[in-house]
Amino acid sequence: MPTLPLEGLTVIAVEQAVAAPFCSSRLADAGAHVIKVERPEGDFARGYDAAAKGQSSYFVWLNRGKDSEVIDLATSDGRSALEALIAKADVLLQNLKPGAMDRLGFPLDRLRRDYPKLICCTISGYGDDGPYAHRKAYDLLIQAESGLASITGGPDGPSRVGLSIVDIATGATAHAAILEALIARGRTSKGADIRVSMFDVMADWLTVPLLNAEAGNPPQRMGLAHPSIAPYGVFTSSDGRGILISIQSEREWKKLCAEVLGQPDLPGDPRLANMVERVRNRALTDRIVGDSFAALTRDELLQRLSEADIAFAEVNTMADLAIHPHLRRIEVDTPNGPVAYPAPAAVVVDQPRRYGAVPAIGGRADATSIRSGTKSP
Repeated sequence: MPTLPLEGLTVIAVEQAVAAPFCSSRLADAGAHVIKVERPEGDFARGYDAAAKGQSSYFVWLNRGKDSEVIDLATSDGRSALEALIAKADVLLQNLKPGAMDRLGFPLDRLRRDYPKLICCTISGYGDDGPYAHRKAYDLLIQAESGLASITGGPDGPSRVGLSIVDIATGATAHAAILEALIARGRTSKGADIRVSMFDVMADWLTVPLLNAEAGNPPQRMGLAHPSIAPYGVFTSSDGRGILISIQSEREWKKLCAEVLGQPDLPGDPRLANMVERVRNRALTDRIVGDSFAALTRDELLQRLSEADIAFAEVNTMADLAIHPHLRRIEVDTPNGPVAYPAPAAVVVDQPRRYGAVPAIGGRADATSIRSGTKSP
């Protein structure tokens, strides 16, 4: 196997739950030696569910390729053991409660003084300052507090995004920041002190709806529809399949009318003549498209949409994703046997990767995983 980009680097991850483990799992994929520091009972994410051969789906997904080091930080011996690990590390990543590392004897100012090349990355809910800095923060809490839930769902009320989007976004932000710091250290030999808050990450991602709200056009919850484009939404085939279409231009609208709906004269109707009018007359637009879709089967619609080069997607379930022809999987070893799940998105051409095993508490992750990037069965 070729040398991986981060081989030779050591990451100490005093982590739990999702955000920091997402970040460190990507560092491990790239070849870093990630030592996950766990309390004697283990990361509490090990108990989130039992979907992966009796193990937590979260833990199996986010902890491949790491060594688990059991350290009781409540003891002086445990704190000494962590100090010894940090002394040899390139990166220290942690997402404990605010102030926890300071109380344990690992304040960042002291670590930066003692280990000037160390890259420290701290993940928190609300950062170090401000009226909410002391608050506990979890994914759904930040979805609500940031306003994300207010623009998610349908007209009936706010909704949770159906996955841990705040945690994942925060982990991805931390990952990018650590890689930047590693590049900078290669030029300056200096470490870094990176602080990433979950609230800041979501506020950044919410820039477009925020600016629209401040301009007097607050986003409305529209389910699988678009506030300024029509038709753009889900229409149901005669055999009950939901198909989402997106018409972005007048050229596409004319092709949809002529080649899918079989009504080439529709663009001449002044109520449907351009995007502004179609949005203003959304009920009419959607009714015409919906009636035409309801007269055709799913297979007939997919064929017509594809031949007309219309942007579309089926409204799939997780069962559909499991057998999706485009799904790539990796297989990783776990204490309870191999588990296959979606492959990391980035593909480096001509550099295939092997993914390390998921460790038991106190276990090691040898690079024994196989079938990098295989398609769904």
